[in-house]
Amino acid sequence: MAVREIRVQGDEVLAKKCKEVKAMTPRTAILIEDMIETMYEANGVGLAAPQVGILKRLVVIDIGEGPIVLINPVILETSGEQVGDEGCLSVPGKAGQVTRPNYVKVKALDENMEEVIYEGEGLLARAFCHEIDHLDGHLYVEKVEGELHDVAYEEEEFEEE
Repeated sequence: MAVREIRVQGDEVLAKKCKEVKAMTPRTAILIEDMIETMYEANGVGLAAPQVGILKRLVVIDIGEGPIVLINPVILETSGEQVGDEGCLSVPGKAGQVTRPNYVKVKALDENMEEVIYEGEGLLARAFCHEIDHLDGHLYVEKVEGELHDVAYEEEEFEEE
């Protein structure tokens, strides 16, 4: 496994639509492992393949309950509404208010290429929407209500003390 470089806003790969994953290949399996390691290394909640420069419809998410792998994810259903601060590993040091559904039902393939359905509320629903947006070339900054603001990460605050 390896930590990959996270592409940042302005990189053209982040604005492109990703291609469907047709089969689980050794390269795709390694990509999934690398994405999970990269997400953890960066203290992220989710990571989409284009964020590491790969135009595949693949995301990994972990809100603290273990990693979820979504291949070719499709949102089936949404309901409710939540407004909250959202950030992105591809827009480091910034966050902004974004309205998202409070409940999201997603259909995808897992790492065994078997169909899975996940339902999420709150942070998980937000993560599903945020990461799937990446697969269509969209960053959360397109949806921010108001201005982006600077965010300090706990590690940085700890180092400054």
